[in-house]
Amino acid sequence: MADIKYYDVILKPVITEKSMNAMSEKKYTFLVQPSANKVQIKEAVEKMFEGTKVKKVNTINNDGKVKRRGNVFGRTAKYKKAIVQLTEDSKDIEIFQGL
Repeated sequence: MADIKYYDVILKPVITEKSMNAMSEKKYTFLVQPSANKVQIKEAVEKMFEGTKVKKVNTINNDGKVKRRGNVFGRTAKYKKAIVQLTEDSKDIEIFQGL
């Protein structure tokens, strides 16, 4: 397997009502590379966003849903979500400000 750089780990932030409510507890949700592990996700968040310290990382693997169009069956793409909790003395992640 190829070595994943820290800037390739985090794909995009998840912006939902539930994830926005969790930001008050310093929990941020990201879509991440499916092959990334918790250590790589922690390292990527701390390097990409200056002044952040990660307390813990929870990951969720989602398989693609089975979809049907006529007589043909297929699957949507699988993805992985990471919920990153920051420490109390950590700075907030600024890409979520103003949303």
